[in-house]
Amino acid sequence: MINSFIILCAYLIGSIPSGLWIGKIFYKMDIREHGSGNLGATNTFRVLGKKAGLIVTIMDVLKGTAAVLLASLPIFTETTIHPLILGVIAVVGHVFPVFASFRGGKAVATSAGVVLGYSWPFFIVLFFTFFLTLKITKIVSLTSIVASGLALIYSIVYYFVTGDFALLILVACLFSFIVYRHRANISRIKNGTEPKVKWI
Repeated sequence: MINSFIILCAYLIGSIPSGLWIGKIFYKMDIREHGSGNLGATNTFRVLGKKAGLIVTIMDVLKGTAAVLLASLPIFTETTIHPLILGVIAVVGHVFPVFASFRGGKAVATSAGVVLGYSWPFFIVLFFTFFLTLKITKIVSLTSIVASGLALIYSIVYYFVTGDFALLILVACLFSFIVYRHRANISRIKNGTEPKVKWI
C-alpha cells in the first residue's frame, strides 16, 4: 500500500504543469497555443519571457528533486522503491501530466532535478555544461541532448568507480527518452531551421 501511495505522489508532483499555471495565472495565456505548443521551460522563455521562463525552469527542476526525496520522508520510510525510480515516475508525470490533458514538456529540467536530488555534485557538472553549451550554440534542444549525453558518459564512469548501477540505468533511460522527445528538433537542427534563443 505504501509503495502504491508513494508512486502516486511522485507522479502527481511530476504532473504539476508549471508552464501552464504560470502562464494562465500571471499572463492570462495558455502557452500551449503559442510557440512550439510545449509546456516546458523553453517554450515558456520563448512565449512569456525570461522571468517566467526562469521560474518555470526552477519549478520543473524541483519536481524531480522532490520526487527523489520522497523516500526520505518519515511517512515513507517503509517503502522498498528506489528513489531514482520515483524520479523517473515524476519525469513521466511531467511529460504526461494528468493536470494538463497529458500534454507536458520534454523532460529535461525535471530529469536534471532527479539528478540534483540524488547527486548534487553530478548536477553541478551538468548545470555548467548545459549553460556553457547553450552560450555557444544558442540552441536549447541541442544543448539538452549534449548535456544528457555527457550525463550518460559520467554515469558510466561513475558506475565503474562506485558500482552505482541504478544511476547508470536511470541516466541511460533518460538520455534515450530525451533524444526521442527531441526527434523533431534533431531534424530541424540537421536542416539548419531550429530556432535559437536570444536571452543568453
